[in-house]
Amino acid sequence: MSFEINLAKSRVPADEQPELDPLAAVSVACVPGRGVAGIATLAPLLAGTRLVRPREAGAEDADVALAWGRKPSATKAERWAQAQGVPLWRLEDGFVRSIGLGGDEPPLSVVVDDLGIYYDADTPSRLEALVRRPLSGTEIARAERVVAQWRTARASKYNHAREASLDALLAGGGHSLARTDAIDAPVLVVDQTLGDASIKFGHAEPGSFRRMLEAALDEHPRAPVLLKVHPDVIAGRKRGYVHSLHEGAAGRVTVVATDVHPPSLLERVGAVYTVTSQMGFEALMWGKPVRCFGMPFYAGWGLTDDQQRAPLRRGRAALAALAHAALIDYAHYIDPETRLRCEIERLLEWVALQRAGRERFPAKVVAFGFSTWKKPIVRAFFGGSQVQFATKDTPVPADTPVALWGRRAVPRRVAVDAPVIRLEDGFLRSVGLGADLVKPLSWVMDTQGMYYDARQPSGLERLLEEADFETALVYRAALLRQRVLALGLTKYNVGAVAWSRPAGKKSVVLVVGQVEDDAAVTYGAPGLRTNMDLLRAVRALRPEAWLVYKPHPDVVANLRDAGNGEDKAGALCDEVVADAAMDSMLRDVDEVHVLTSLAGFEALMRGTPVVAWGMPFYAGWGLTEDRLPIERRKRRRTLDELVAATLIVYPTYVSRVSNHFTTPERALEELREWRDAGGALRPSWGRRAFRRLLGWTRRFRERLGNSKQ
Repeated sequence: MSFEINLAKSRVPADEQPELDPLAAVSVACVPGRGVAGIATLAPLLAGTRLVRPREAGAEDADVALAWGRKPSATKAERWAQAQGVPLWRLEDGFVRSIGLGGDEPPLSVVVDDLGIYYDADTPSRLEALVRRPLSGTEIARAERVVAQWRTARASKYNHAREASLDALLAGGGHSLARTDAIDAPVLVVDQTLGDASIKFGHAEPGSFRRMLEAALDEHPRAPVLLKVHPDVIAGRKRGYVHSLHEGAAGRVTVVATDVHPPSLLERVGAVYTVTSQMGFEALMWGKPVRCFGMPFYAGWGLTDDQQRAPLRRGRAALAALAHAALIDYAHYIDPETRLRCEIERLLEWVALQRAGRERFPAKVVAFGFSTWKKPIVRAFFGGSQVQFATKDTPVPADTPVALWGRRAVPRRVAVDAPVIRLEDGFLRSVGLGADLVKPLSWVMDTQGMYYDARQPSGLERLLEEADFETALVYRAALLRQRVLALGLTKYNVGAVAWSRPAGKKSVVLVVGQVEDDAAVTYGAPGLRTNMDLLRAVRALRPEAWLVYKPHPDVVANLRDAGNGEDKAGALCDEVVADAAMDSMLRDVDEVHVLTSLAGFEALMRGTPVVAWGMPFYAGWGLTEDRLPIERRKRRRTLDELVAATLIVYPTYVSRVSNHFTTPERALEELREWRDAGGALRPSWGRRAFRRLLGWTRRFRERLGNSKQ
């Protein structure tokens, strides 16, 4: 960054050491407000304190009553507290709240204030006391790291909006064109929602917004001015304060009326003007000058240029003190994936993952051919992009990406050069079969091909052929592989029958069956194409071995058709095992033979030799015995480089808990918890029949080449 941030220790002496977490001493708290009590994340955010409603047992033992800020709805809690003779404490959203807006997702952070509430400048608050608290050197260093992590994560209070190009906004993306002859850095003016409590209690009123905009124009005559509209106003849920621009302002002001992620603006502007918006606090962390026309919590400390007179109880403080108080001491956080209390650093780490994931694809994607069951899953994996599911009348602009499942043919109405994103199950998918409509934890989203289609390079193949993996990534892959083995996880994690290696057999070879009309066989096995041909070939190659054949679990579950003659597999092998757990089998055999099955990759991770008779994604890198040459794949790879590409870089993971992006490491733990809890329930007969019908329909349409699209 080109700016410097003064995070020096505050020289202002503190009054007395404030209580860092007053809730720690509270055993029972009453929540009179129905809306507050209904917040899904409130109990874990306040873990350690029992929350009760007024009519519940134990309410008479409540130490405090909890209200939400100073909203009118807080009066119910105020009356209850007065009647019971207990203190009233106030809650509010924390400063990094969630991905989506308040109406879409519960908060991941809240503040608890036993003195007032941070946005009420008329009364002391716990936050003010924390800002005045002297910091140790260790605390200052932590505050510095948190501020830097905030910027690196590109965090904000809400984190759903996409990044935007400031140049594009100034070139005409807003309400009106800004001056093109300006030579000063743009100035950001922040509107807020009508009725925001922080305005009334922050010594401001509607006229404050007019004065703020006029001041920005007058004080920066050569700078373009950006007017940022609140995301709730953009969503149509609320109104703002700045409704129109007078003639003189209209030619200089660009109204940012689209939902733009705040860091896109804050990192590029030269100054920020606010009334009481949190964006002023965020601007301070981005090292920007901030002019305040109200008295928000971050004003009055000598960090901002204030239009209002600050309360005498505030003094001078460094940004370290403000950041440590607001982000570390004052707020409670939960891990979005474990729902357990955590620190700000863990939440910012998670936000950084979401921000990166939400920018991978363009803002709009048109999806073809997805069932009703898959549509919400598609939306989750395309988080950050608007997904439009195509009907027969849906127009597809030439530059709009098209999402398709697997190797589905590109519909004829789509431009020849349109970007195509192909989706398919990932390699650590679920506990239960995809054919049973079990929701996946991972998908691959490939813009170049598909990993099982050996006819052309896929994104995974190009990673393995072209990428240079850093040592840290390969080490991470090694740890991930070890964890997979320790947990005994595979793609579907099905199979309950214990299998034991036959005693006295010198060589035990596992032959893994597949669904013969599956795309992985169609596009990845140009030689042998059937399970019976594979068994015959392996018997000829290993005549003395004890041959174990394992049919595909979809076939075992009668969700997909058995292969040609597969019911007679027992005549070509020594043992047929239908329902054993794949993990234990892969560990106990001496060799695994596959056409293209993922079991070959899973065997490699367990150190078991693999013979590939087709062209699976893991063949051709020097790790398998390949019966067919793959000329394109010239690079030699280590096992952990293969794991890094296959399980870390290539797939996308979405948490079952948060329904947002997650890491492969966390996906493993969710698979473990899912499996240990009993896994997916067996679908009903009707659901299985419906799934088979969907499968037949899909295959029929693929054979027709989607000619009617």
